[in-house]
Amino acid sequence: MTDHYDVVIVGSGAGGGTLAHRLAPSGKRVLVLERGDWLPRELENWDATEVFVRNRYVSKDTWYDHEGRAFQPQVHYNVGGATKFYGAALYRLREQDFGELQHHGGLSPAWPVRYDELEPYYTQAEALYQVHGARGEDPTEPPSSGPYPYPAVSHEPRIQRLFDDLAALGLHPFHSPSGIMLNEADPAYSPCIRTATCDGFACLLHAKSDAEVVAVRPAVAHDNVTLVRNAEVRRLETDGSGRTVTSVVADVDGEEQRFTGDVVVVSAGAANSARLLLASANDRHPHGLANGSDQVGRNYMFHNSRAFLAISLDRNDTRFQKTLGVNDYYFGDDAFPYPMGNVQMVGKSSAPMYRGEKPVEARLAPMFALQDVADHAVDFWLSAEDLPEPENRVTLNAEGQVVLSYTPNNRQPLEELYTRVKGNLGHLGMHPHHLVPRDVYMKNDIPVAGCAHQAGTVRFGTDPATSVLNADCRAHEVDNLYVVDTSFFPSIGAVNPALTAMANALRVGDHLLARLG
Repeated sequence: MTDHYDVVIVGSGAGGGTLAHRLAPSGKRVLVLERGDWLPRELENWDATEVFVRNRYVSKDTWYDHEGRAFQPQVHYNVGGATKFYGAALYRLREQDFGELQHHGGLSPAWPVRYDELEPYYTQAEALYQVHGARGEDPTEPPSSGPYPYPAVSHEPRIQRLFDDLAALGLHPFHSPSGIMLNEADPAYSPCIRTATCDGFACLLHAKSDAEVVAVRPAVAHDNVTLVRNAEVRRLETDGSGRTVTSVVADVDGEEQRFTGDVVVVSAGAANSARLLLASANDRHPHGLANGSDQVGRNYMFHNSRAFLAISLDRNDTRFQKTLGVNDYYFGDDAFPYPMGNVQMVGKSSAPMYRGEKPVEARLAPMFALQDVADHAVDFWLSAEDLPEPENRVTLNAEGQVVLSYTPNNRQPLEELYTRVKGNLGHLGMHPHHLVPRDVYMKNDIPVAGCAHQAGTVRFGTDPATSVLNADCRAHEVDNLYVVDTSFFPSIGAVNPALTAMANALRVGDHLLARLG
């Protein structure tokens, strides 16, 4: 292909896919390059053995840790990016997350934009991704310019009991904001809810609000938007000045092709966006494209998270469990005056998941015993803020492969949060002393293999000495280069980052429309 485009977008997930959707009605020529293909719609989408034991949809990439040990990252390359397998929990960052926050383990830096600048785009993103929720339940909820576009997804009976029991303890449980497509004539019914959980699975029925279904498919219905699949972008080339990207070089089905555009937007995920910029080093950018600050690849974050299941005294027949959240401890309490984080539910356990997540421990256990545990499991996900550290970073080895160096930080808030949840279990209809860790990294020995909620490697800011991008997410050093995945985050907060990426992509989309005229 030799056609020239107004905008070339690398990646079709929460950032890139949403941006394509914003630009599509403008008539501007937009090219989306996606490393993967359409995810097959097949029964295996909902098969826990295929998904969790056989890793049917996980990439074959090999990455390395800082000691040179190889691991398989839990990343997925498909149209729609990571949203194909996310849990569709679409939270706004709290208003305070945009300012400087003192944590137990250090300082979380301020963003170069305020919450109120992003708020209109949060509202637009919630409408686009059909977010169901209820304002006013969460005490940490940031200001909003209107209600959720759709009513909250109702709790199934066991989760409603949990909601009521938490409220009886003086806490403020709320309906988790969920991006799923309900039949609004019958809000209790959704094909996604009735047939499979969406957390960790792709939705065979396209009933989950992922970037493919919500953004990319509508975008490519416009004649001016082109999607090229199976296109792995290898490097970006610039003119002699180093100020303008002139070519996007990609391997398309095994053949090298070059694409050109007035504007190039990278949205390949925090690790792979950093990899691409580092791999694009040239005479003008000897340490990587747009890396005069030496910040590309640094400050990798991916949340301090813990998943565990409690054993309910009664059966838990819930199918869609991710309807409940608790943020009472988000900014701390009297006993621990530092931010702790978010409590929400994770996708419902099943016996095959244990085979995949804990192969050694589950090997000798009969399936009926594992299923009995699953039948009584109530699954929690705790998320605390991971602070940006310059030495937590992405680099490349001699073969150009990703090296992910990571040392955990700010871990005490997660322990404090876990202690509080654990201490309440006896009041929530659970066995208080029977907790089972869930290995959310599925058979990998090092935590970074999970790659969930990755962010921060191409941070934005006002100072070119300490950031890669300006407040519009344009590279300080390259006039036509933007980044719109979660790489731009200077901090990550303690809630799921997808909605913030979507909202920011809409914001950057409006900027690009103004720039292009």
